[in-house]
Amino acid sequence: MSTDSLEQLRQRLAEFAAVRDWDQFHSPKNLAMALIAESAELIEHFQWLTEEQSRCLSPVKKQAVSYELADILIYLIRIADKLDIDLITAAQLKIQLNENRYPVERVKGDARRADEY
Repeated sequence: MSTDSLEQLRQRLAEFAAVRDWDQFHSPKNLAMALIAESAELIEHFQWLTEEQSRCLSPVKKQAVSYELADILIYLIRIADKLDIDLITAAQLKIQLNENRYPVERVKGDARRADEY
């Protein structure tokens, strides 16, 4: 596992886009649309697989999935950068919200939406 931080990735991605003059294309709207497209490409790798097959990917398939996940992470970091959102803080706050919405004693082993409990 790499020791790069999310901040280091953010900086590298910002520089990558800046030197190519791509910031003009990297609006939150455009980046969100690209994120969805990459998410769809990720889904394609799992389409028609059984649950077990989705857990036991071949090395070639796993590498392809890793590239799609990387694309998703890259666009996610770029959107957060453009909107000045700290992803680590946002994730920690969201986990706290989910802990309140889904208390263990009420939801353990049950995967319904919060409003269905």
